[in-house]
Amino acid sequence: MPPPADIVKVAIEWPGAFPKLMEIDQKKPLSAIIKEVCEGWSLGNHESFALQIADATNFYITEKNRNDIKNGSILRLTTSPYQTAVQLHERIQSSSMDAKLEALKDLANASRDITFAQEFINLDGISLLTQMVESGTERYQKLQKIMKPCFGDLLSFTLTAFVELMDHGIVSWDTFSVAFIKKIASYVNKSAMDTAVLQRSLAILESMVLNSQDLYHKVAQEITIGQLIPHLQGTDQDIQTYTIAVINALFLKAPEEKRQEMAHILAQKQLRSIILSNVIRSPTPINDEMAHQLYVLQVLTFNLLEDRMMTKMDPQDQAQRDIIFELRRIAFDVECEPNNSGSIEKRKSMYTRDYKKLGFINHVNPAVDFTQIPPGMLALDNMLYFARHHQDAYIRIVLENSSREDKHECPFGRSSIELTKMLCEILKVGELPSENCHDFHPMFFTHDRSFEEFFCICIQLLNKTWKEMRATSEDFNKVMQVVREQIMRALTLKPNSLDQFKSRLQNLSYTEILKIRQSERMNQEDFQSRPILELREKIQPEIMELIKQQRLNRLCEGTCFRKISSRRRQDKFWYCRLSPNHKVLHYGDLEESPQGEVPHDSLQDKLPVADIKAVITGKDCPHMKEKGALKQNKVLELAFSVLYESDEYLNFIAPDKHEYCVWTDGLNALLGKEMTSDYTKSDMDTLLSMEMKLRLLDLENIQIPEAPPPIPKEPSNYDFVYDCN
Repeated sequence: MPPPADIVKVAIEWPGAFPKLMEIDQKKPLSAIIKEVCEGWSLGNHESFALQIADATNFYITEKNRNDIKNGSILRLTTSPYQTAVQLHERIQSSSMDAKLEALKDLANASRDITFAQEFINLDGISLLTQMVESGTERYQKLQKIMKPCFGDLLSFTLTAFVELMDHGIVSWDTFSVAFIKKIASYVNKSAMDTAVLQRSLAILESMVLNSQDLYHKVAQEITIGQLIPHLQGTDQDIQTYTIAVINALFLKAPEEKRQEMAHILAQKQLRSIILSNVIRSPTPINDEMAHQLYVLQVLTFNLLEDRMMTKMDPQDQAQRDIIFELRRIAFDVECEPNNSGSIEKRKSMYTRDYKKLGFINHVNPAVDFTQIPPGMLALDNMLYFARHHQDAYIRIVLENSSREDKHECPFGRSSIELTKMLCEILKVGELPSENCHDFHPMFFTHDRSFEEFFCICIQLLNKTWKEMRATSEDFNKVMQVVREQIMRALTLKPNSLDQFKSRLQNLSYTEILKIRQSERMNQEDFQSRPILELREKIQPEIMELIKQQRLNRLCEGTCFRKISSRRRQDKFWYCRLSPNHKVLHYGDLEESPQGEVPHDSLQDKLPVADIKAVITGKDCPHMKEKGALKQNKVLELAFSVLYESDEYLNFIAPDKHEYCVWTDGLNALLGKEMTSDYTKSDMDTLLSMEMKLRLLDLENIQIPEAPPPIPKEPSNYDFVYDCN
């Protein structure tokens, strides 16, 4: 008799009959089980039947996923995926609109299952759907006027089925015709279109652009920014999100020479101000997906600066040299002399003096200063923008520093070059957007020249900090470190406007930074004397054990994970938790996200900890290898897998970095391995610092020697010893 682990007790339904209670032997072929079930109801031709999960998903049971069947599951005997695919293939071609609508509704639901999807695609079902979309628009519009809303829209179900089928990654996006692309684009370009149709059409266009360079060119010919803008002016955040996603996709895939042109069009259409007023300042809270798309748009916009950032100045280029002359003219207009006055040597001497006042490293030929990349010509662009658009502040900074003693002047030219380089590093100019990041800054959507304005605020901050530090030229790097810290701390507060950012910087003076540093140093003081180091080493194992217990306790509480899917929005969940005795992982599917802990008895699947062979993370996980490169990056940092038996895996995608660290640490602790996550290092530093301070509390203001005091020599006699007896 097979061990109990191989026997699953389930109920099986069949329309018009009482459900049957059965024990399924998981070692038995699935076809034999289906045959046995069919014989119980006297049904012949068992090859035409299959088993489904009797829930909202209706997923087919296959040899691959049969281990997901839990004790107490309700299954349904139904027609096989092939038979269902054949029937739906015929039904969606019905001449009756009512019958066609019901068939497409069923197809949209069934297409979520990959087993059915494979069979339907094998029947050339994708081609049939695209033909229906290409030829059926007028009929759909007539149908919308006569059908009841509860039946939905025929076109909507057609596109939904198409999206579900394509999400499985079975069919290449390169196979679609121009006519189909034009039709999908026409739904987006129409001013009044059903919301569901518009949403699915935008999703299809985004996938086309991201998955095929050839389709990018075709989509770009059919869709203009002007046609997408109206969708941002509505109130539906899902439509707004998909619209920005399409714009980002077109931006990302555009050839480098066309990105500047596209950016110019976006500026003309006032995309930034429309997003600011209709999305960022909308009363509707921004969800994670919208935040991600805004972050991507922010990164792609700043990446337009990369070309200038990586362009060296040509000292022989007169047009570029004229920019430096313009900086000199604006700063020293009163002091300038006509070009025809004096000798060449006198003019050179005058230029050299002025270039020194402007703070260039090379006083004779300042063009050489801009040959360093990064920041290249971008630094000169910023300086010219500051001089022209904030002329009073520019003249004040230059003249103020030129009147100081040589050792205390803040070199404007050198500072601008280094500051531009720093801002490019902070904003990661030139790097591709991360698929997990939601870190957009609203203030960058409040101005068409946000980077230049950002620079103008920061260069004034640098000059202010220089004065507060009473810095000299030898302190240049120290000043830049303080300025970087001021900028980073202000950005962390996510100011809503550039004025608010400027106000936050005003509150982060050099004195305030010193206070913050001192406070942090007191909280995380790292004593270096030998006795303290020895005490730390003694305490560390205790702290590590405490962290380990916390991780295991969190695993016992459990976590809700999302089902692995290529879709942007996922609505399938499963829960996993460790048993209180730390010997078994309990897991199982959920209908919806739970509000609290899920009891062990409702999680039917079990994995003994003793069977776990290894914990695998990142790109080595099997569910990451199965994904395309685009999808892979999206969840790579949060993916981990548990290997058990020889080639069986339990695959996870953590909801966030915190949960990822908790679970990988906890699983490694169960296996007796070291916990190496960033979260563990942070906890160790915090707890160790607190414990050290508590233990040393009584030694406050007492000097702790570097070495223990020497043991004194033995006395010459012991006459001082008193005999109590």
